[in-house]
Amino acid sequence: MSMNADRTSIRQLVENWALWRDAGAWDRFATVWHPDGWMSSTWFQGPAADFIAASEQGFDNGVSILHFLGGHTSDVMGARAIAQTKMTISQRAEVDGVQVDVVCTGRFYDFLSRDDAGDWTVVRRQPIYEKDRLDVVDPAASLKLDPELLGRFPVGYRHLGYVQTKVGFTVKPGLPGLVGEAVERLYREGAAWLAGSERAGEPR
Repeated sequence: MSMNADRTSIRQLVENWALWRDAGAWDRFATVWHPDGWMSSTWFQGPAADFIAASEQGFDNGVSILHFLGGHTSDVMGARAIAQTKMTISQRAEVDGVQVDVVCTGRFYDFLSRDDAGDWTVVRRQPIYEKDRLDVVDPAASLKLDPELLGRFPVGYRHLGYVQTKVGFTVKPGLPGLVGEAVERLYREGAAWLAGSERAGEPR
């Protein structure tokens, strides 16, 4: 397979992830993952199979988390690749009786591998959270945020973490942002993956 064909396949894989996950196409969504795939996010860190199950349960219970994709690039080295894709995470929820939309902009940072059949799958996905904002859905409504809770989370996903905590998720602190040691460590792990490291870094 040519380098351009690999990059086209990888881009399609990333798009399939977002479309199938948000549409609740769980059988198809499972096909984008490596058998040992790992997902990290604000609210979930664990094997891909558990992430699929948790996402399906949330979908059935009315949790509204959607993904939109933008620019994309990939570095391919043999049967391994690192892909980065600009994205937004959009969640609608009710906080203290007020319906809100929270939008987080960042990148999906994906560790990928190609199997013997030539198919690419996600070995590990780690979002990078760059900035976010919160808006009330009804312009006439008002919402007062708890500064102590808001301050628990890094600036890149401060409002997303706030909303998710309010609706019952346990949100992980210290995830990669636009700058800082967490994202620099992720970049080092990505370079090591392309160079042939045994593992796709140390998922957090």
